Amino acid sequence: MVEKSQEHAGQVEVRGLLFLKKIFEERNLSFPHYVTLEQPCSAREFAEFLELPLDKIEAVFVNGKAHSLEDGWVNPGDRVTFLSPGTPGPHRFLLGIARMPDEK
Repeated sequence: MVEKSQEHAGQVEVRGLLFLKKIFEERNLSFPHYVTLEQPCSAREFAEFLELPLDKIEAVFVNGKAHSLEDGWVNPGDRVTFLSPGTPGPHRFLLGIARMPDEK
């Protein structure tokens, strides 16, 4: 297991993939980027705080588990990755951002 250095202890480790990675690069943000978070918030609130375009976020991974912006919660110390639309079909199921037709 990879652990954060003491320098980043308690901070949220943030990454953006696909289109969102370009936004991080354009803003000259480190990869991963570290953000101090005082209290838990929804994934949507966290994305808004980072000024990410919500319409370009298909899923958010919090500590490796896929969520929608509405269902995900971010806590201090979490690892968060935002994923933009465009992930190929079969990978969507493997990553947990799409469900089989009979799943709810």
